[in-house]
Amino acid sequence: MKTIATRELAAWLDDTLQAARFKDYCPNGLQVEGRERIGSIIAGVTASEALLRTAIERRADAVLVHHGWFWKNEDPRVRGPRRTRLALALAHELNLLAYHLPLDAHPQLGNNAQLARILGLTPETSADGLPRTCGPDDLIWLGAAPGLATLGELAERVAQRLNRAPLTVGDPTKPIRRVAWCTGAAQGFLDAAIDAGADAYITGEASEPTVHLARETDTGFICAGHHATERYGVQALGAAIAEHFGIQVEFVDIDNPV
Repeated sequence: MKTIATRELAAWLDDTLQAARFKDYCPNGLQVEGRERIGSIIAGVTASEALLRTAIERRADAVLVHHGWFWKNEDPRVRGPRRTRLALALAHELNLLAYHLPLDAHPQLGNNAQLARILGLTPETSADGLPRTCGPDDLIWLGAAPGLATLGELAERVAQRLNRAPLTVGDPTKPIRRVAWCTGAAQGFLDAAIDAGADAYITGEASEPTVHLARETDTGFICAGHHATERYGVQALGAAIAEHFGIQVEFVDIDNPV
């Protein structure tokens, strides 16, 4: 089996995703150091115990995720589920590679780019050919939904493509021209999408105030699931690793209804 040095892979990922330019809620990159060489990777959305046990069962050398560990303002004590996860990684010399905001934002491999591909959205582009964005850290993407005329049609497309019914706020007959989207827990960015002139905003979660803001501004709001909207960036990243280095990468979807 072909292998690559762990440090080389981590450096390539850091460079490809431009991890250093983000002020994130967690460390990006190699979070837990395991074996010195990697030939097989299990990729997933979150570094849960279930994903780690799958990686161990399949004799992987590394786990690649969007949601890793060591989040800001988290209780730093190593006990309970945290102890179990860390003990599994260390005992089996698993490398843990995690990329949060860098994986959301990447113009080709990122969660927003991949969600647009899955949903058939067409991103607007600036003069340099990059996607037109807005909001905090320019994480919101702007574009259109070709062939879809109303909020109801857009919500139906989301349900079909993501295999789950979204929470939709707004009149289903509302005309949709400009669409904004940001995967994951980005309901707090709704005001930025409104300021950018979006008729509808797609994200992964909803909070109680989100509904009122959407109603009071006549903005269509679609909550499609945190996990459901962030399954695709790590898959695209894994495929890029496999193509570039010739090592094995397998995506495992540990289902999460949120």
